Amino acid sequence: MRDLKIPGQRHPEKAHKPDQAQPKKPDWIRVKAPTSQGYKDTREILKSNKLVTVCEEAGCPNVGECWSAGHATMMIMGEICTRGCSFCNIATGKPDKLDTFEPGRVAHAVATLGLKHVVITSVDRDDLEDGGAEHFAQTIRAIRHRAPGTTIEILTPDFLKCSPDVLEKVVEARPDVFNHNLETVPGLYPSVRPGARYFHSLRLLQRVKELDPSMFTKSGVMVGLGEDTQGVKQVMDDMRAADVDFLTIGQYLQPTPKHHKVARFVPPEEFKSYETSAYAKGFLMVSATPLTRSSYHAGDDFARLRAARLEKLGQI
Repeated sequence: MRDLKIPGQRHPEKAHKPDQAQPKKPDWIRVKAPTSQGYKDTREILKSNKLVTVCEEAGCPNVGECWSAGHATMMIMGEICTRGCSFCNIATGKPDKLDTFEPGRVAHAVATLGLKHVVITSVDRDDLEDGGAEHFAQTIRAIRHRAPGTTIEILTPDFLKCSPDVLEKVVEARPDVFNHNLETVPGLYPSVRPGARYFHSLRLLQRVKELDPSMFTKSGVMVGLGEDTQGVKQVMDDMRAADVDFLTIGQYLQPTPKHHKVARFVPPEEFKSYETSAYAKGFLMVSATPLTRSSYHAGDDFARLRAARLEKLGQI
């Protein structure tokens, strides 16, 4: 059994030694530091509502661009995760009790920011009987009440240690997009995502479609962790077999020297090749660039996703 880290400690125990050589970061992966007034305004709204964002906790490179446009990915259920994935910079440890007022504060922030589309994610909460499924549902319902015109995308944990029926709580709350990331190829799970199970995550996405065939599903992987091209394409095939609509592929960036090392920086033309393959396999929507993240340009991508479905159905 894995020992949990003290709250706030950046992990993981499967850390790579800091002196391991890393490939030099290329120009195409560099971003400017955030300085705009829009960025500051968004940060203040989030701070005043005592909200956590994955943008900050995971050290997303796109935080400046997104916050400047008033977009942020809310992270519910605290900032301490019960898992210790070697790619992730979110702290591992024993989480606090759920905040029953959090769904209302999230809804208030969404309304204040005037978001047309919002992404809600969370830490893993293996300490909760339902993995936080009801808290997700309450947050979705609160946003629907406070900001009825806002479309909602959720990025959930895998609910690995829960009864299978907890997923129904989330699907019945009717998010517009259900996202759960596979993160990497199955062969790298023991070192990259040791607390998860590849085929369980795949089945979760498939089950969402069985519960509500009209709901958009989405999943993503990182590249540059040590996978090969064929492995990524096999993940694409597995996703399509689970009827996943939307695929994201982005470059893995090492948060600290203690995390999983970057095996290589994948060039833009390789991302373009992945995009071409993914569309050929039947995905309705694909975002594959070095800086792609699950919630990057999520609102615009959702509009394109809806349009792609209508076009496929011959309605436009």
